[in-house]
Amino acid sequence: MSRVSPGVVSGASYTALIKACHEGGYALPAINVVGTDSVNAVLEAAARNGSDVIIQVSNGGARFYAGEGLPDAHRARVLGAASMARHVHLLAKEYGIAVILHTDHADRKLIPWLDDLITMSEDEFKATGKPLFTSHMLDLSTEPLEENLATSASMLKRLAPLGMGLEIELGVTGGEEDGIGHDLEEGADNAHLYTQPEDVLKAWELLSPIGTVSIAASFGNVHGVYKPGNVQLRPEILKNSQDAVQKATHSGSKPLPLVFHGGSGSTIAEIDAAVSYGVFKMNLDTDIQFAFAHGVGSYVLEHPTAFQHQIDPGTDKPMKSLYDPRKWLRVGEKSIVERLDEAFEILGSKGRSVARTS
Repeated sequence: MSRVSPGVVSGASYTALIKACHEGGYALPAINVVGTDSVNAVLEAAARNGSDVIIQVSNGGARFYAGEGLPDAHRARVLGAASMARHVHLLAKEYGIAVILHTDHADRKLIPWLDDLITMSEDEFKATGKPLFTSHMLDLSTEPLEENLATSASMLKRLAPLGMGLEIELGVTGGEEDGIGHDLEEGADNAHLYTQPEDVLKAWELLSPIGTVSIAASFGNVHGVYKPGNVQLRPEILKNSQDAVQKATHSGSKPLPLVFHGGSGSTIAEIDAAVSYGVFKMNLDTDIQFAFAHGVGSYVLEHPTAFQHQIDPGTDKPMKSLYDPRKWLRVGEKSIVERLDEAFEILGSKGRSVARTS
């Protein structure tokens, strides 16, 4: 197994990490972050589990990271994502693990967001030899396949010289995330949630010669958590896609780096099956949001007076030590860490960091 330096990976270190996941038969959790609290919790969890990790930000998360008070929403998305990236670059190496730094779903209207971030990575690469991000996601899954792939190829040609990768989506992941996607309609025909292996093969044959590409192939997965029975996962679609590519390209087993979107709420059996078919990245957003909210909410319920009065009306004692944001934000961070402890264990990445610590 190749070792890499701790910190944000790109180029050879990025492909080495993907290869380690493939050869080791495990996957990394990809966590959507919205501020330094969630970033720090993810880094803490990865370090204490001895696992590498994927930190990603959506357009809405980037907007929030920059501050809702910035009047230019596009500029806020760009600066927020860049600010998050620099925060991770500064701290990741100190935690002694490898980090894939990624942006989440961007449809066609958000291509200008990615274009500006790629320009920043080009400038960063010229100055330091490393890009700002490891990879970006371009989600044109609702468009005709030819348009999806043509635009993806054009973007990957910009990313490849920087040692960056591109994640694309084939088939539609149900649900909605930061304004991208659509809600599941109960009882509706959701055939579009299942990717066809021939589409995956077409994408792989076009894009893999250009640079590092990963594919979010839909197998019934959705964003968010839905009532049991509403979502029918078919992980065998991933196996069929791998088999189609392997047969056509005469490559080794499971040549595709696959991505599992809508992972929150999935059963362990479903996750195990997906990972066994070559998933190296599983997105976690909803579960992590709930973990943070549950931790903070429990703290507030335990100390309700501190969130209504600065001085306890019953004892006349100051309550600053209880409402200090560092107290309840830290409780939220710990809740994220505890939820990620489970994720690293289930995905099989615990204790398998490729980062060289000495």
